[in-house]
Amino acid sequence: MSQQPFTPAALRGAVDLSGLRGRPGQQGMQSPASASSPTSGGSGATPGTPGGPGASGPAPGGEGGVPGQSGALVHAGDATFESVVNASMTTPMVLVLWTPQAPESVQHLRELAQAAVAKEGRFQVVGVDLGANPGIMQALTPILQQTFGQVTALPVVMGLMAGQPMPFYLGVQDMTQVDALLEKFLEAAVTNAITGRVDVSGDAAGGGAAGGDGSGAGAADAEPELPPLHQQAYEAIEAGDWAGAISAYEQALAADPSDEMARLGLGQVRLLERTSQLDLAAVRQAAASDPSDVQAQIKAADVDLVGGHVEDGLLRLIDTVRRTTGDDRDAARTHLLELFEVIGAHDPRVQKARSSLMSALF
Repeated sequence: MSQQPFTPAALRGAVDLSGLRGRPGQQGMQSPASASSPTSGGSGATPGTPGGPGASGPAPGGEGGVPGQSGALVHAGDATFESVVNASMTTPMVLVLWTPQAPESVQHLRELAQAAVAKEGRFQVVGVDLGANPGIMQALTPILQQTFGQVTALPVVMGLMAGQPMPFYLGVQDMTQVDALLEKFLEAAVTNAITGRVDVSGDAAGGGAAGGDGSGAGAADAEPELPPLHQQAYEAIEAGDWAGAISAYEQALAADPSDEMARLGLGQVRLLERTSQLDLAAVRQAAASDPSDVQAQIKAADVDLVGGHVEDGLLRLIDTVRRTTGDDRDAARTHLLELFEVIGAHDPRVQKARSSLMSALF
């Protein structure tokens, strides 16, 4: 699948995901009918007949959902995700990976919870705050890469049935289309006798779908706003004012050195600034013509990242470190470490590249 380019829009509250490079809605939805069925040996779940068994009326599964957590929307973390997987053995689950730094992902999480209420608890929505739970993203990365190539937008929405994840789509999608997708998912669940329901009477009575487990569950209930300096940086990025965006992120870091979102945003804006005036074809030609030209390799690595070819860019600089010495080697190594900061320390590609760098150095 072709990779989406790195765009300024991704920096609205940069998150520790190297692939977060596009506006919501860039990826189309995946039909659960084409996903591997939990009981069909990979041949694909056969959807039930619309209006057939389980399409309406009480489900035979009785009380379902994550144990001890009622409601259409619950929240899970690295330490509690096993209970979600176990719950999917009896109840269809819709997993939503979101971040408070992307307000549209929070809003879509609520819309999906409202859909669970409208469908009378035939599935439960599980929200995962990516920034607080990197382990879940790392565990799901292989199947997401297989389906989408790159994670280019948030939220990431997946079905979970009988312990098997089914990637649906990236970014905010129109709820009319989502509703049709959910119906196919639920039909597949009926085919596989996964018909547990959750009690959503409290959500319906309260006019919402908050849910939670007391560990940040209410974080998605209020519409989050970017901190003022982050908002200032984003507006500057939208205007192509790299210097203004850099200044805003630097001020944010000066005020709070632990502001991880500002640190990632600063690194990404600097990357955009460095590459904004480059002739991409000329950069690639120069790097191919002279592998010993360290500055040419550094520029080409930047272009690789902007184009979405993260592993290519990292490998390019690791190879440069391996075949150079002295100041040239130090320049390549230093720039590689800077790119690690742009991508994010928890990204598995960074972890793999760090090991390769150590081998190249020693």
